[in-house]
Order: sequence, then structure tokens, then C-alpha cells
Amino acid sequence: MAELQKTRSEVNNAFKLSGFTMRREASIFVAEQLVALSQQERKKMIDKLIAHLLHQCLSQPVLEKQHLEVAYRECSSSGLEETETVLNIIDAFNIPKLIYDNERKRFSKDVNAVNHLYPEPKWKAQFLIDRYTIIWQRTIRNKLFAKEILSTMESENQFQLRKIEVLQSSSSRVDDVIVLGLLTQLTEGKFYLEDPTGSVLLDMTQTRYHSGLFTESSFVLAEGYFDDKVLHVMGLVLPPSESRAASLPFFGNLNTFGGKSKSLLKNSQNLLKIEQENEDGMIIFLSDVWFDNLKVISKLKTLFSGYNDFPPIAIVFLGEFLSCPYGYEHSTQLKAALNNLSDILYPFTKLRDACKFIFVPGRGDPVAPNILPRPAIPNSITKDIRDKLGDSVIFTSNPCRIQYCTQEIVVIRQDLVTKMCRNSIHFPETGDIPDHLTKTLLSQCTLSPLSLGVQPVYWKNAEALNLYPMPDVVVVSDHFQPYTRMYQNCQVVNPGSFPRTEYSFKVYIPATRMVEDSQIPNEDT
Repeated sequence: MAELQKTRSEVNNAFKLSGFTMRREASIFVAEQLVALSQQERKKMIDKLIAHLLHQCLSQPVLEKQHLEVAYRECSSSGLEETETVLNIIDAFNIPKLIYDNERKRFSKDVNAVNHLYPEPKWKAQFLIDRYTIIWQRTIRNKLFAKEILSTMESENQFQLRKIEVLQSSSSRVDDVIVLGLLTQLTEGKFYLEDPTGSVLLDMTQTRYHSGLFTESSFVLAEGYFDDKVLHVMGLVLPPSESRAASLPFFGNLNTFGGKSKSLLKNSQNLLKIEQENEDGMIIFLSDVWFDNLKVISKLKTLFSGYNDFPPIAIVFLGEFLSCPYGYEHSTQLKAALNNLSDILYPFTKLRDACKFIFVPGRGDPVAPNILPRPAIPNSITKDIRDKLGDSVIFTSNPCRIQYCTQEIVVIRQDLVTKMCRNSIHFPETGDIPDHLTKTLLSQCTLSPLSLGVQPVYWKNAEALNLYPMPDVVVVSDHFQPYTRMYQNCQVVNPGSFPRTEYSFKVYIPATRMVEDSQIPNEDT
């Protein structure tokens, strides 16, 4: 009893110094919550409570018990620091730009980066040079190419990565050549390998292709011999990928993913604890959710009803959001369909209060052109649903990033299987296409290893497509059949088309890092 009284007196004095007057019930409530804490923890919690209340802009400085109950719940529910966020949806145009310091062998954030959709012409080459630099520094320290500190004649590394300028300066044949470069057609029908130092013509008549999808504008390792200004390619292989654990020493504690925090949230013990304790937490991914289709709407009602008592962390809707193009009425039709969705969602109170509804647009959704990254659907179309459902509805870009506790998830709506296979210079004779695609994306460190003619990209915003360092999950929403693949501890997931796969979808459980297949049953079964 004496300890409680002492704690109450301490609380009263601290709040008085900050200009607050506490009701008796309020001071007793706070004292009861803090009495079991150590002196240091008690002071820290009092400071957090005061800071929280000062930000509330209360109409008067008299604190009632309910004020302290809310403040204590907000401050103690997670024990998070100010910049630690449990759930954060990161727009593609807010991704940090990272630059590699060749001398220090480390990455740093470009604090002078300014976003322009249509920058100077030099950026058309610069974004490819930046990607080359990332892949080069990762490849050169791979065990196949890294030189041993104490090497002998017998143990000297047999693989040497060369620059193209070294080949061009040679007047005689060079054997056992391995070059990293951009696969491109500088002359129609003739392939070249290009790096920042120059370009060389390729003879690919005897080439053996390793696993992966090799497209124009992808970076490759070409193995062969150089003779008479031509590189005769005996083998073509993707650059070696690198797990997140191997990459992190070159970033330190820098926040590479995006969001408000300056430091990397992946290392937060507070967030890890929340993540592990929320064993039933899940994020649901649905693609091609046609809000103008009665059958789809009926299935969504079943989905909302089923999850109302046990709300997921978030439901991610990926476009296109209408079943067919409506021409000049497309925006009007989508606005009406979203209003209808808000009417359907509104009765599910528990779901609305606890779950976030995230909308990622597809190629056919209004009103942006087919250039990545694609901005969110305009506010003029989404205003009504946002007014009705409030903060639970989030319209974001394509691609976007989702940070949940320590988990990093990259989401894109793009028919990558079709585009990659159609533009591959050699279609794989064996193996599984999702396996080839997964390996290609993670080795290329980008969501779009395609030429600008096939998939245009905003040059100065290309970092939004980066997959380096590797995230925990990459969701590639594609018309291809659903799949889940694991590579270098990174999961690549395709939920498939919701209406075309008998209303199936993917469920990701952060606590266990498992991806599960799920399906809405038919009413007659």
C-alpha cells in the first residue's frame, strides 16, 4: 500500500510538471499499472504517457481516467519506439535510393535524390548502370570469383571476371573468358554484351544455356573465348544470387526497404515479439478481383463473413478491378463498383475495425499509362469508399511494399510469366517455369528484367522494382496458375486469377512464414 502511494505521488508530480492535473481515479489507475515496474522502467513509461497526451491536443489539462486508459493502452500494447511500425504500406515513389561506395564497399542512402517522372536523358542509362553495379559487387565476392587473401600457385582461383574493355584491348585470342554484362541488340538481329566500359559482339551458335529465362536487357555471365573482336559464348548463366543474410553486412543498419524509420526494422526485438505472439495473424492476397462481377461479389461476401470473427492483418486486392474495359466510362464504373464494395463491407464491423484493405492497381485500371511504377488509383475515384470506411482502406501503387513487424513483402501486379517467356531468347527445354522465373527475378535484383520497349519504366524511379537485398516474400500476381516457390530463403508467390482459378487465393502467415492455398467453397457443396 505504501509503495502504491509512493508511485501515485511520483505520477502526480511528473504530470504536474508537464502542466496536467489528474483526477484521483486517473492517478490511482496509472499507479496500479506502474507499481510493479522498476524505477527506470516506471520513469520511461511516465515519459511516454506524457508525450502521448501532449500530442492529443486535449481541450483542457484535466486528465480523466479514460484519458489515461487509452494512453496506457497505446503506449504499452507493443512497447514500440516511435519509428517502429507494426504495419506499413510503402508507396513505390517513396522507396529509398541506395548508392554503392566502391571504396568503402558499402551502400548508403542518396539523400539528394529527387523524384521526377521525366528526368534528364542521362537517367535512361544510369538506372541500368546502378543495377549493373549492384550485380557486379555481389558477383565479384561470390566464392567462384573472390580471390583468396593468401593464394598460392596451386590454389589460385581459376575463374576471373573481366570487364569488356580488357577484351577490346587484346589483339590476340583470349581463352577462358567470363564477362558480366547486359544482353542487348545494338544492331537488329545481332546480340551484344554491354557493360559501362564498352560492348562486344556475341557469337551464340554454340551456346549452352543454364537454368533461367534469358531476356534482352537482362544481365548475364557469358563464358567462352574472345577472338577477332567477337566473344564466342560457350555457356550463358544468370549471375549468382545472394541471400539476405549475406547481403546485410554491406548495408549496416540502414533502412533499405522504405518507411519512416531510419534504421532497419528487421532487427527490432519489439516487433519480432509482436510477430511471434500473433500466431493467427495472416495476410490474404487476391488477384483480378472484379468488383463489377456478381459472382465475384458473392464470393467476397462469403470471404468477409468467414473472416469477420477472426480478422486477418490485411486483405490485398490486386487489379484489374473491372472485368472488361468500359472505354470513357471506365472511371465512372470503377467508382460505382467501389461504392458497392463499401456497402457490402460496412456491416462487417469487426473486420473493418481490425483489418486493412489494400488495393494495388493492374494495367487496365484507370488512369495511369502502362509504365512501372504505376501510381495509385486517383483520389477522385476512391473518395467515396475512403470517406465511408476511413483508414482501413489504402489505395497504393503498383508495385508496392508491405512491412509487417520484421517481415518485408514486395507486391506487384504484372503478367511476368507471359512477358518473360515471350521475350526470352531461349525457352528452357526442361524444368518448371515458376522455378526459372523465381531464379531469374532474384538473380537480376529487379521485378522487370525486360527491355524498355517491352515494359517501360520511369528511369528515376527504377529503385521501386529492386529486389536487393532480398525481401521475405515477393508476390507476383499473374494470370499464370498459382504457385509458391522458395529460393535463398525468399518466397515467390503467385495467387493466380481469383475468378479463373475457382476463387482460390493465397494466405501468408508471418508468425510461421508459411504460404497456404485457400479457396472459397461453392454454395452447393
